[in-house]
Amino acid sequence: MDFKDFSKHLSRYKWLIIIVPVVAVAITYFMVKNMPKEYSSEAQISTGLVDQSKQVYTEAGQGRDYYQTSQQFANIMEKMKMKKIMSILSYTLMLHDLEDPKTSFKQYSKKIDSLSAPQKAELIDLLKSKIEKKSVLTVADNKEKFPLYEIISSMGYDEKSLDKKLSIYHGDGSDFITVKYTSENPELSAYVVNTLAKEFISNYTLDVNFNQNNSIVLLDSLLRKKEEVMNQKNEALRNFKMANGVLNLDKQSEIVYGQISQNEELKAQALRSIQSNQGAIAAIEAKLRGADPYVGGNVVSDNRDIVNLKNQLKVANDRYIDGGFKVSDKRKIDSLSNVLSNMTARNSDNNITDPTVSKQNLIQQRAALQIATDQARSSIASIDRELAMLKGKYNKMVPFDAGIQNYERDADLATKDYMEALNRYNQTRTEQNIGLKLNIAQYGLIGTPEPSKAMLYLALSGIGSFSLCFMAVVGLFFLDNSIYSPKQLEQATGLPIIGNLTLVDVQGKSIKSIWNDANNPDYIAYKNLLRSIRLEISNHMEADDSKILGITSLGEGEGKSFLASSLAQAFAMTGKKILLIGGENHVPEASNSKELVTRENFETFLVKKEIRTDDLITVLNKNNDNTSLLELQSNKSLKAGFEVLREEFDLIIIDINSMRDLNIAKEWLMFTEKSLIVFEVGGVISDTDRDALNYLKEQPGLLGWVLNKIRTNSKN
Repeated sequence: MDFKDFSKHLSRYKWLIIIVPVVAVAITYFMVKNMPKEYSSEAQISTGLVDQSKQVYTEAGQGRDYYQTSQQFANIMEKMKMKKIMSILSYTLMLHDLEDPKTSFKQYSKKIDSLSAPQKAELIDLLKSKIEKKSVLTVADNKEKFPLYEIISSMGYDEKSLDKKLSIYHGDGSDFITVKYTSENPELSAYVVNTLAKEFISNYTLDVNFNQNNSIVLLDSLLRKKEEVMNQKNEALRNFKMANGVLNLDKQSEIVYGQISQNEELKAQALRSIQSNQGAIAAIEAKLRGADPYVGGNVVSDNRDIVNLKNQLKVANDRYIDGGFKVSDKRKIDSLSNVLSNMTARNSDNNITDPTVSKQNLIQQRAALQIATDQARSSIASIDRELAMLKGKYNKMVPFDAGIQNYERDADLATKDYMEALNRYNQTRTEQNIGLKLNIAQYGLIGTPEPSKAMLYLALSGIGSFSLCFMAVVGLFFLDNSIYSPKQLEQATGLPIIGNLTLVDVQGKSIKSIWNDANNPDYIAYKNLLRSIRLEISNHMEADDSKILGITSLGEGEGKSFLASSLAQAFAMTGKKILLIGGENHVPEASNSKELVTRENFETFLVKKEIRTDDLITVLNKNNDNTSLLELQSNKSLKAGFEVLREEFDLIIIDINSMRDLNIAKEWLMFTEKSLIVFEVGGVISDTDRDALNYLKEQPGLLGWVLNKIRTNSKN
């Protein structure tokens, strides 16, 4: 957003933004200056929902649920606004005014004044009957003898009228519900809040008691049914136990199962003992068979060799003695003695213990293990008999267990249902006795007038109207596609800006008088801007020796004709010989005045190919009936005519039709070498204009825009 453009936009609507709030405040002032005073009254109802000192019964460890408490407060406040309660309030107010006209809160309406005394008495009886029956006031009451709804509405005592100035609210963290009513009568305000509070508490208490009594009756009936079912289930369980001789099946089955587990463990221990003893016996027998060198094996062999040597030594001794003590026999005896001595010594070194003793020990151990194995085998048989007996006893308990579980489950569920119903019954009884009790903590009193809201209404009126006007102006700014600045025009079209021209008052003025006026600041500013445009055009045309300049616009009234005449005057001031085709029509002046002079039509020149020049500026008028050039002359003839003009003049300025006459404008643009577009400030480029603009962009000599009729500060 361009803040500069936005500020200009606000400046254009500044009087609207100022005048509308002022008018709104003025109207509001006259409306509220005689506004009557208002009086408010408040009554407070104590609920006991938050105040713990008023709560006799609370469950241990139970905290206050803030959500539930807030919901209870909301329910109470909604019930206070119910049609039944508001109808009772309407009847009560109407009854008060009818029974005691002197203290009536309001002046009687025309509907009441039209009633006679007997009719008023009959109406009083009707209102009392409605209050007693707690009837709801509806439009259907108009169909009775008295149009009750219309009568009450005429006094402003109907629900809709009362609700406008009635407010019921609860402060956060407070135990009180506040009822507030505002009216022009202080006594009425106090009466409304007090009556509403009393009637609501009365009706609320009756409704709660009625609901609780119904609940107690229902719960009592339910409790009796639950108790009957519980007794039936417990009786069935007791009969089943007595019929099957079961005192405590769970305990008995647990004991039997434990005995079975113990005997199975004993049997497993006996089997492990047999297996270990058999393994030990096999190892002992392997040792006894000679696998152990300390029991048999090498020791036995050595002893056998020693015995053989001893026998051989005895035979050698007998032969030595019987043979006459031969030397050879003696050597044999000595040799055997040495061998026997060496073997005996070796056997003593290798065998410290006695092998016979070890063998005897092994034999004894084997015998003991065999006895222990036989004992274990004997115990297995007795254990199996005990297990068979226990398992048979346990199997007999299984059917009883399935049946007794069903009975116990039914009895347990029935007992739980009964206890839940009993707790609910007791809780409802307790809540009925010590439950929520509403009380009026503070009655509504007659108060002083409320502070005047006139200033508030004035402020709201001024701020509101100002905000609306400001938002409307801002909305117009964003919705307005009008172009007011060169930057906007360049961004919207993508074409450069050649220059800007201010809005000047030319009524009764000629181009020459504008140039010669050195006192009017608007004319001076206009001429300076025109000179800047002249310089830009000169630079572009001299760059390629162009001489024909076309000036057009997207729509009518953009100021292109005045610009063409002004440029002719501006270039003439530099001493150039100018031809203006079209332009503004002015009254001819003297030839030496350098003023624009109308001589002949362009169509006449096309026929004669001759032109008479007047000083520095020569004017050829165009045919106002928008005749097509190509219908007057051929394209070749037109080009020849423009060549004649190029030779005669330094600059040819053509005031081309606007792009609304697209066919005529296209024909003129065929013969221009440079062109520019005039755009009036505040204009909008439509979709049709964009199509024409796209065509202009395709022209090779298009210089850009001239933003025309810019308002200066003095014209805003």
